[in-house]
Amino acid sequence: MIMALVVLGVVVLAPSLKLVIEQHQQIATMQKSAELQKQQVAQLKTQVARWNDPAYIEAQARNRLLYVFPGEYAYLVIPDPTKTQTQNGEPISKHIQNTQVDWVGALTSSILGAGLSDQTANNLDGTATPGTGTSGKLGSPTTSGAGR
Repeated sequence: MIMALVVLGVVVLAPSLKLVIEQHQQIATMQKSAELQKQQVAQLKTQVARWNDPAYIEAQARNRLLYVFPGEYAYLVIPDPTKTQTQNGEPISKHIQNTQVDWVGALTSSILGAGLSDQTANNLDGTATPGTGTSGKLGSPTTSGAGR
């Protein structure tokens, strides 16, 4: 009899306990989220207080927009163009480099190969040769789509 009451109590209370535990987890998550949002609000209030300071606004206008007061002169220092280097320290080339990739041909062959093929998307594996309009499985796109 006592065992039956214990089993009945567990069956009745188990869903309620599960719900209480889930709610406690949700409350903890919400509290963490609220704390993060309070920190963000504090940071934003600090920024607003900075922008209410005329000296900060003046400094930002001078630094970001290169503003000067009437009668002042702004000097912009331009680096020596003969010493330009990349981030690696290598000198920048004065010649325009052409790439060896025919991206227009590759794009066209990809579109034609996919659009004119009788194969499903799962069977196409992307083995098209760039610029040729053919692939390892499909054959010529102009002949494979001619029967449609």
